[in-house]
Amino acid sequence: MKKQPPHIDTRFEQFVQELPEDYQQQAYEFKAFTRARKIRSPLQLLQLVMLYCGLDFSLRSCAGEVAHLQGYLSDTAVKRLAACVPWVKSLLSGVFGLHQVVDSGSLSFVIIDGSTVQEPGATETTYRLHIAIDLISLTLRQVEVSTDKIGESLDHYVLESGDVVLIDRGYNQPKSLVPFIDRGGDIVLRYNAHSMNLYALDDHGKLIKIDWETKLQRLGKQAGAIPVYLCHDTKRIACTVHAVPLPAEKAAQARRKAKLRAQNKGRTAQEKTLYLSEWVLILTSVPVELLSTETAAALYRVRWQVELVIKRLKSLLAINQLRARKDSQLAELYLQGKLLYAVVTEKIAQRCFTKALTKMDGPRALTPWRLYKTIAEDIKSGLNACFPKQERFQRDYLKSVSERPRKRSLQSLPEPILGMIRQCRELGVSRV
Repeated sequence: MKKQPPHIDTRFEQFVQELPEDYQQQAYEFKAFTRARKIRSPLQLLQLVMLYCGLDFSLRSCAGEVAHLQGYLSDTAVKRLAACVPWVKSLLSGVFGLHQVVDSGSLSFVIIDGSTVQEPGATETTYRLHIAIDLISLTLRQVEVSTDKIGESLDHYVLESGDVVLIDRGYNQPKSLVPFIDRGGDIVLRYNAHSMNLYALDDHGKLIKIDWETKLQRLGKQAGAIPVYLCHDTKRIACTVHAVPLPAEKAAQARRKAKLRAQNKGRTAQEKTLYLSEWVLILTSVPVELLSTETAAALYRVRWQVELVIKRLKSLLAINQLRARKDSQLAELYLQGKLLYAVVTEKIAQRCFTKALTKMDGPRALTPWRLYKTIAEDIKSGLNACFPKQERFQRDYLKSVSERPRKRSLQSLPEPILGMIRQCRELGVSRV
C-alpha cells in the first residue's frame, strides 16, 4: 500500500476560512487558474500570491519556494501571477461583504480618508488608496486603489442609507455630496469656504452665496450653528455649518500657516483668508436637534483614528512599499493582494481576540496593533509551512533562484589573480 504524505496542519487554513466559500471556483471563472501544471491548484496559486504580496517575496524567491517543494519553476512563470488581479479584487470585495450590501437604514459612522503609495525612488504619488473604516470597531470597511490621477470622492465607496461619513476638506465636492445625501446618507465634513460655496435664503426666498467673513463676525468669537443650503444642479439640501473658533494660541498658529502657504505660492495672504483660518467649520446634513455644535466638533476630532489605521497598514504590512513598476499588472496585483492580506489579518484578529478588542463606544485597554502583528506572524508561519523543503529538489531550487543569463555576468576573479592563486597552490603557500 502506497504511503500517504503526512497532512500539514498549517495556520494558513485560518486565512482561507475568511475568504468566500467559492474562492477556488472564482479562480477558474476569472481565468487566474486554468489547469494544473507546476502550480497544482487555486489554493497553491493563492499561497504564491500571498508570498509575493503579503510576505514581500521577490518573483525569483517565489519560484524558489515552489521549486523546493515540487521541482523547477522559473521567475518568468511566476510573472503570470499578474493574471490574478481580477480574482484577487473579487476576493477582496467578498471579504468586505461588498457583494451583498443591503441598505438597512440604521445609523452607522464611517471615517473616510485617502493615502498615497510611491514606487521605489519616486518623490510623488504613484497610486492612491481610498480607505473607509467603521468608527466604532475601527475595522476596515472598504479600500479602493486608483492611479495618482484620480482624486478623493465619495464615489469610490459602497455606502448605505444611514451611513454618516466623517470626511476632511478634500471632499468639498457638491457633485458627490448631494447625491449621497439624497440617497439617505449624511455627512460630517471639515468645510473649506474657499473651495465650495454654500447658500442661504434672502428675504425674498432667493438663494444667495454666503459671505463667511461677515457671517462669522456676527458670532463674535462664539461657537454657533448656521443654517445653509448645499446645492448641485437642481438639488438643494438643507444642512448646518457648526462654527467653532480656535483658541488664541492655535488661531495664531493657523494664521502663520496660512501666510506661509500663500508665501510659498508667491502671494500675500488676504485678510479674509487669515480670519477664516481662525475657525473650524464643520458642515453636516445631520439635523441640529441630533447633532449639536459641541457634539459635531467632538465627533470630527475622532476622525484622526483613520490615520492610525493607515499607519498600521504601512508599518505592520508595508503596504506603501510598492515593489513593481507603475501601471504594470504586477503593481496592481501587489496592492490588491496586500490589501487582501491586511483585511484577512484583521478579520482573524477580530475573531480570535473578540473579548480583547474593545470598541470605541466603551473604555479601551489596548490598541489592535500588537494583536494584528501576532496574527500576521501566524499567517507568515502558515505560508512558509505550505512550501516544505524537499532535499530531492535542491538542484531545482538553486536553478530557480539563480540569476538569468545576461550580457554582464556576475563578477568573479580575473585571470591574473586566478593564475597567482594557482601558482601559490603549486608552491604550497596557498590557504585558498
